[in-house]
Amino acid sequence: MTDGQKIHPTGDVEALPTSPLVPPGSAISDKATTHPPSRPLPPPQLRTNFPAAIHSATEAPKTRRSCCCKCICWTIGIIFLALIVISAIIGILYLIFQPKIPKYSVDSLKISDLRLTFDMSLYAEFDVKITANNPNKKIGIYYEKGGSLRVWYGDSELCAGSIPKFYQGHRNVTKLDVSLSGQTQYGRSLMSALQEQQQTGRIPLDLKVEAPVSVKLGRLKLRKVRIFGDCILLVDSLSTDNFISIKARNCKFRLKL
Repeated sequence: MTDGQKIHPTGDVEALPTSPLVPPGSAISDKATTHPPSRPLPPPQLRTNFPAAIHSATEAPKTRRSCCCKCICWTIGIIFLALIVISAIIGILYLIFQPKIPKYSVDSLKISDLRLTFDMSLYAEFDVKITANNPNKKIGIYYEKGGSLRVWYGDSELCAGSIPKFYQGHRNVTKLDVSLSGQTQYGRSLMSALQEQQQTGRIPLDLKVEAPVSVKLGRLKLRKVRIFGDCILLVDSLSTDNFISIKARNCKFRLKL
């Protein structure tokens, strides 16, 4: 190597080129180190399916109404079916037993005592004979305790008595003797009215009957019912210790469950 030759250092061709030094804090340094600004995302859009929401809101009430309608229909159907069954049973029983209302009649009336007491009340004792007729072939009647017979004149009850307890079989005729007694206030005015009416020979008396009975169908004894009767009698007099002549009578009887 001669003295006139200059030796230049050869660089590494495989080495990466280095960037020139940039002092920190400069604009170039900030641009190089910070990330580029990102684009703002658009706000999320609310996706509401209005037809589906309306359908789901109206579907629940329709379902409830459908369930209620089904329950009402089933209830009405069961009640209607029960009524048909009960009507069929009653019809069959009616055809088998052919029930008839018992018949009653007032045969005679006797006044044992009719007078004014010391406190000016009216005391009366009557004896009434009644015939009870059961026309049914397959039905028996139990006359229970608590039956009563009362005699009224106008709005005043003259006397009352109890109907005895007994059983009346099929196609049976039973005669009853019922003793009645009672005491009524304002006896003076009531006695005067009776005496004035006696002069006409037509004294209206009202006999009211109430009898609790149980019906026996074959061997089956049913629940209690009540027989109510109302007999209007026209008698000729109110003389004591004599059988009174009954000139006219009008009796009506009915059953009450």
